Amino acid sequence: MTDFFADFIDAVGTVPLIRYSLLAGAVSSLIFGVVGSLVVTRHIAYVAAAIAHSILGGIGASVYYSRVHDLPWLTPMVGAIVAGLISVALIGWVSLRFKEREDTIIGAIWSAGMAAGLLFLHYSPGKAVNLESYIFGNILLTSREDVVMTLALGLVVLLLVAVFYHKLVAVSFDEEFARLRGVSTRAYYFLLLALTAMSVVLLVRIAGIILAQALIILPAATASRFSRSLWTIMVIAVAITFLCNTVGLAVSYELDVPTGPFVVFVAVAFYAVSFLYRRRTH
Repeated sequence: MTDFFADFIDAVGTVPLIRYSLLAGAVSSLIFGVVGSLVVTRHIAYVAAAIAHSILGGIGASVYYSRVHDLPWLTPMVGAIVAGLISVALIGWVSLRFKEREDTIIGAIWSAGMAAGLLFLHYSPGKAVNLESYIFGNILLTSREDVVMTLALGLVVLLLVAVFYHKLVAVSFDEEFARLRGVSTRAYYFLLLALTAMSVVLLVRIAGIILAQALIILPAATASRFSRSLWTIMVIAVAITFLCNTVGLAVSYELDVPTGPFVVFVAVAFYAVSFLYRRRTH
């Protein structure tokens, strides 16, 4: 086991790709821990799952139109961001207008995004797209440009959380009380959904679409079992997410397998341990 991680540490110092992946994981851990804590507190994990699946439509569309119309700036991440924000608008509108059918309509959005993405990728000219990297994730494919984009998007997310922190906390904990205090709960609900969408976009490279919701939810859910303070939950969730990313990256590098499943396995292990801890302390 010592040699196993020693090889990975050596790789961090000698292989730029590993450094990029580790840096992207560290930056994204901040976003996942912070936004994931708000998602878990607000009880909208199912919405995060729907957004994660629907962005495949944006990824597929970006690949198709960038190749057909020669648009090099239309990268999969750009397409994922656009699709995520469109999903946020639809899901937010559905949640506010059709509460009794919310789960069914969100399921339709989820399915439509996946189906559209698969069709776009199927008809995209040129070399076949490595769909597995988007479905299951592989942080080892992270480039320098990906790190820059991750850092830029992460800074936007963290800045928005910092500026609107108290309003987001109020809406997450007690929406009715926040409304009585004059807070525009609808606006901040949409903001929270938008932050979730941008976080999910960052997750795709690490954990993939299928496993994205697990990584944004499990560390925060684990942290919430050790504290009731949202600030403390965020700090613990960031630490857990960083450990999940680092251990998952090390294992996937040594075994030459997709990163996402191992990252999520570590997150599940932390969550399982939190149950044992609570049982022994109560």
